[in-house]
Amino acid sequence: MLSRFFSKSQPIHYVVVGLILLVVFSVSRLSKITEPFTLTLLIKQLILFGLCLFTIFLFDFLTAKNKLTRKNSYDILLFSLFVALLPETILNSNILLAHLFVLLAIRRIISLRSKREMKKKLLDASFWVGIATLFYFWASLYFVLIFIGLIFFAVADLKNWIIPFIGVLCVFIISLAYLMITNHDYIQFYKDMFDYSFDFTNLNSMGLIIGITLLLSYGNWALFFFIKQLKSKKKSYRPAFVIIIFAEIIALLIVALAPDKNGSEFIFLFTPLAIIMTNYLENLEERWFRELLIWVLVITPFATSVL
Repeated sequence: MLSRFFSKSQPIHYVVVGLILLVVFSVSRLSKITEPFTLTLLIKQLILFGLCLFTIFLFDFLTAKNKLTRKNSYDILLFSLFVALLPETILNSNILLAHLFVLLAIRRIISLRSKREMKKKLLDASFWVGIATLFYFWASLYFVLIFIGLIFFAVADLKNWIIPFIGVLCVFIISLAYLMITNHDYIQFYKDMFDYSFDFTNLNSMGLIIGITLLLSYGNWALFFFIKQLKSKKKSYRPAFVIIIFAEIIALLIVALAPDKNGSEFIFLFTPLAIIMTNYLENLEERWFRELLIWVLVITPFATSVL
């Protein structure tokens, strides 16, 4: 029984999740590689897989440290199954890096709850969002999340509202200096960053349609109960859960605005949806239904691969 196996956090769960990720990564990325096999290519793929693995461990640290879920492994299981459901999310290395830096930013935003080192955390969060923006422009929308965190945790100190702008300015100055030193056309670089599209035709494939439909269906269903349960959360932790809801809204905006809609942009949804779904599974009394929900996520990638 998968639900019972992952109901408590154990080291073996990291091994299982790592194997799931390895299989998905190998199948999805190797099928897209057209260049000849070389040692350089192998090292590059190993680094990218390490990046995916580190992202899941960072995500687990985020949820455990801030008590966004109980002591179980549903969160990392769901995250890895979401990747299996939409393997396109690990095909774009720039978006993978942007998502990693966004995770680091969200971690710092939620940690504002402790009221310690507020200015340092705000600077860190804005810096990470700035770095993420260099890899994927629409990650800049998470800059709004910093101010949402400020509203909840540090609205009284006006100096704190200036710090996020300083963090972003630091990233801009560093990136500009690098582009000038390396003789890049920095004006064109910044122009090329800003692009958007509302053309969803690239998502018109059976595998993507099934994966996206299932992901959004699960997410919306669980979100209803997640919002309903907010009042039962401890008052001191409640803002952190609200921030997760806003993180999902921002992720949906990124999906809508993404210039190249190929499925990779959905990775920004994985963190908030995995947390929301985990909270739903934790409070689900019908064990058979919990088991069914998980098994549907397990079986669907196999079913879509033969379509």
